[in-house]
Amino acid sequence: MARAGLTADRVTEAAADLADVVGFDNITLSALARGFGVADASLYSHVRNMRDLRTRVAVRAAGELADRLATATAGRAGKESLAGFANAWRDFARDCPGRYQATQMAVDPEVVAGSSGHQRIMAITYAHLGAYGLPEPDLTDAIRLLRSTYQGFFAIEASSGFGHPRDLQASWEKILDALDSALTHWRVSS
Repeated sequence: MARAGLTADRVTEAAADLADVVGFDNITLSALARGFGVADASLYSHVRNMRDLRTRVAVRAAGELADRLATATAGRAGKESLAGFANAWRDFARDCPGRYQATQMAVDPEVVAGSSGHQRIMAITYAHLGAYGLPEPDLTDAIRLLRSTYQGFFAIEASSGFGHPRDLQASWEKILDALDSALTHWRVSS
């Protein structure tokens, strides 16, 4: 079988695309090899194993998410930045469900340290909350609140679990209003 001009980047990109179709947990080297028209073994010249491939997809997805978050928060502060950040993350979860799942994968700390995407997500996350003036450890607590809220909403939305006829976008906007209020009136730890 031909090698199809394979590189680690092409294999990673194909895996990310496949993840968006079948789910991050369902990507396989066999399916990728079929897509390239090569034997499974040909992929091992480019990725060590499934863990390596998943990590590569997670790093790639983090970079893509960071780009969206940066654009959504640039020049904004307070509630406007909060809404931009939240909407960009929600859009990413809806537009790229497999990549979104990849951003939730536990990645080795040394990989995170070397991943510009992961580093940018962390920097953007902290920076977009700057207008609320929260000191540590309250800032970390606030980030955990936001992340938990967003990810819970995204998971329920992805599984069509919101059965009530209330407009979903209206509920999302109320959630963002509530989060802004919570951050604005945050009781700082003593």
